[in-house]
Amino acid sequence: MNRQATNTILMIRPVNFRMNEQTAVNNYFQESPEGLQATVNKRAQDEFDAFANKLQAVGVNVVVVEDTIDPDTPDSIFPNNWISFHDNGQIGLYPMFAENRRLERREDVLEKLESEGFHIESVMDYTGAEAEDVFLEGTGSVVLDRVNRKAYCALSPRADEDLFIEFCEDFEYTPVVFHAYQNVDQERLLIYHTNVMMCVADKFAVICLDTIDDKKERKNVLNHLKEDGKEIIEITEAQMQQFAGNMLQVTGAEDKKYLVMSEAAFRSLNKDQVKRIEKYSEILYSSLETIETAGGGSARCMMAEVFLPKK
Repeated sequence: MNRQATNTILMIRPVNFRMNEQTAVNNYFQESPEGLQATVNKRAQDEFDAFANKLQAVGVNVVVVEDTIDPDTPDSIFPNNWISFHDNGQIGLYPMFAENRRLERREDVLEKLESEGFHIESVMDYTGAEAEDVFLEGTGSVVLDRVNRKAYCALSPRADEDLFIEFCEDFEYTPVVFHAYQNVDQERLLIYHTNVMMCVADKFAVICLDTIDDKKERKNVLNHLKEDGKEIIEITEAQMQQFAGNMLQVTGAEDKKYLVMSEAAFRSLNKDQVKRIEKYSEILYSSLETIETAGGGSARCMMAEVFLPKK
């Protein structure tokens, strides 16, 4: 039985978090944070610890792996881009746009999960595509409806269509392809990751439809969500800028569902949106201001869902 939400999350605790110049070229959410590098990293660690503690407090199994100083990986806090874990025991390893992000892939992360009692059957390794400058950044580029076996992908310099189709064939998902844009200095530019503009939960989807400029593509995405019985909770582009699309549904103690997001995302929602979400999931939020500002990613990016079977 496929599940949409898992009880186990992998998180990487940063040791040298900062704004990554290599990703800033097409991540328009990133800004230079105020303060010295040492303080930025310390603030990010404090935000990380408070967030992980909140998840653990409601019964989410958080597997924390400490990052290492060497090699230098400023974005290690976002592991969902380089690895995904599936309930048939498969793992996906993904090609990364930024060269310094490729260093985040670590064998010991797999060993840690195995030591926690998870079974790894096989690894689908797409990282060879980096040699051709072809990228697909995990569940940042691909938003999965695991129950209905659909994969949503907003194409961008970090999400190649052919590789996405290959992923869908390998993991047996129906591909839903579109383009999503954001306003940057009065220009419409491609959004770097699908998971900043949409979140698919068990019975609902939070999505910024305004980013899908092509009406046919927008209608196609909507049709797929409706066909699968999802209640569609729309957010505005301004709310997306506050990371209201970057949410993830998880399972806590006694199978209780939580929709996890940052405090900025929560504060941006209106009462009606909150009420509609809370019909299905309790909301859990935490302040991630430094991580959002310098990293250009938020709560969902920090959590790699573990669906692997137990040994």
